[in-house]
Amino acid sequence: MEHYDAVIVGAGFAGIYQLYLLRAQGLKCLVIDQAGDVGAMSDTESYVYRYSWDKELLKTYEWKEHYVKQPQVLAYLEHVVERHDLRKDMRFNTQLVGANWDDDSQTWKLDVSSGKGKIECRYLVTGLGLLSKQNYPEIDGLDSFQGQLHHTAKWPKDLDLTGLRVGVVGCGSTGVQVITNIAGKVSHLTCFQRHPQYSVPSGDKVVTDEYRKWVNENYDTIWDGVWNSITAFGFKESERAFSDASPEEREKVFQENWDKGNGFRFMFGTFNDLTFNPEANEAACEFIRKKIGQIVKDPEKAKKLKPTDVYARRPLCDGQARGGTYYEQFNRDNVDIVDLKETPIERVEAKGVRTSDGKLHELDVLVFATGFDAVEGNYTRINIHGRDGVSLADAWEGPGPTSYLGFTMPGFPNFFAITGPKGPFTNIPPAVETQVRFINNLIGAAESSSDDKPKAIEATPEAEKDWSKLCEELAANSLFWKAEDNWIFGANIAGKRRCLRFFFGGMQGYRQKLEECEKNGFAGFKPFSDGNSSARAVKL
Repeated sequence: MEHYDAVIVGAGFAGIYQLYLLRAQGLKCLVIDQAGDVGAMSDTESYVYRYSWDKELLKTYEWKEHYVKQPQVLAYLEHVVERHDLRKDMRFNTQLVGANWDDDSQTWKLDVSSGKGKIECRYLVTGLGLLSKQNYPEIDGLDSFQGQLHHTAKWPKDLDLTGLRVGVVGCGSTGVQVITNIAGKVSHLTCFQRHPQYSVPSGDKVVTDEYRKWVNENYDTIWDGVWNSITAFGFKESERAFSDASPEEREKVFQENWDKGNGFRFMFGTFNDLTFNPEANEAACEFIRKKIGQIVKDPEKAKKLKPTDVYARRPLCDGQARGGTYYEQFNRDNVDIVDLKETPIERVEAKGVRTSDGKLHELDVLVFATGFDAVEGNYTRINIHGRDGVSLADAWEGPGPTSYLGFTMPGFPNFFAITGPKGPFTNIPPAVETQVRFINNLIGAAESSSDDKPKAIEATPEAEKDWSKLCEELAANSLFWKAEDNWIFGANIAGKRRCLRFFFGGMQGYRQKLEECEKNGFAGFKPFSDGNSSARAVKL
């Protein structure tokens, strides 16, 4: 059996930084990942979709466009790994199959898909991501399709769709990006739309030398704004209420933010009450519907593309391919839209997809952009058993996925799930950095204990309940509850419990809660240290 102080599962933004910090404490660490190398994806402005902790790298590592694409994210993370000599403590093509807490030895016993057998560690940290377990809807005949079948979560490298007939099921964030990107390449594209989406342009464009100079000179100010904001997306959020503006001013504000681009900017940079004021929210909805009507020339297509529910999902923006924005793709003669509310998919056949009106949509490739079993999906598929053999899936069976502070659960000592349930609803990399630092400080406090053997770190049931109550209070008036089949609450998966899965107090509010916890001797955790952890701590 191999022995480590800490095993970190996942070699993305979370795992890389957690390894960097824990190794600096002198801990023997191992990162495992089922993929063949480090990786992540982006829907965020490039200058904040990266680490803040390496200032030299922030200023010297270049990016070419305002929105970093997947290949560039991979290259960036690979560069970080090589720069800090982290690869020697990483093992790829290795999947965590099961994890069991041993109370006698105060360690985790891990089963992995490759290696020298079991692994034992004192601390188990997972960075599995919010949106990694892909969701396939149940459709009759899926196995009978004779063409290529893909999910956007596992997009084949160098997939060439040129000249092919392609169907895309789903038009959420990824679906919008895929449709925008491939519409000008395929011979025919059929969008099987489950729910029409409010999408704004991304504002993506080539980075100029002047722009990069401005970013470099203002990095401290930019990141101060990130840490002290709601969304952590690096733009100035609105402090103005919708009711404080005249109709003419409202139109101007919406237009200015549409022109600047970015979905989060449009939702949070226009007025400060779009997410809970129905009147403000409907005004934003009507603005985007009007844009759809102006952009899409075919009235029938425009009608299908116009949403009717509230503007209260993760706000979308499209990649603005050379052929135009997402909505502009539907002006192409080779792009059609099928409203699955009017004509649902009846079954998949060898040659394509048959809808309820009897029409067979012949396809060479069928792409599922149908989202993910978000938040807990990656955890319930792994056999993780805490104290007394209780599985994580069973612990969440009644209340739904829950935690204390968004990453730790009572009954699961020394286990930390980065971006776990009830973590912050913000830009992911800054949220990851915040949690990783706090986990580092927790472990540092345990390691500094005067006991010969550090005590196990475990949240109390009371702290978990109090955190859940706070999350419920913060989300009580949010219009996000009203969006149909919203994945944020688990409503996109048939049979999945519909409940709150995020902390809606914003990045600044979340960081304040963690700072309070740390200043109060890690309140909410069972006593685990009587030492001085300041030497091991990093600033949140």
